[in-house]
Amino acid sequence: MSSSPNSSSSSDGLAPLGWVMDVPCAVEFVLGTATVSVGECARFEPRSVVPLQQAAGADVQLRVGGVPLAEGELLVVDRTLSLRLTRLLPPAEPYLR
Repeated sequence: MSSSPNSSSSSDGLAPLGWVMDVPCAVEFVLGTATVSVGECARFEPRSVVPLQQAAGADVQLRVGGVPLAEGELLVVDRTLSLRLTRLLPPAEPYLR
């Protein structure tokens, strides 16, 4: 077995799936949500304000494939907007089976 940081040992249970570790996946960072009517959407224009259901300063949710995986706080690192994970979420119900 290789000792490189990207290789998996057979004892960690990931060796058969090692190839999948480099597959790209879309990650969403959900700052907030809102429910608006179709009429309100039709009236959106530049500078419109859409209030979110979350309070100011609330954690941002990290989703992969639409599934919530973690929550965290926004911060700036080297002039780049980043997310510091503060909590890993339990698996969603359909994934517990």
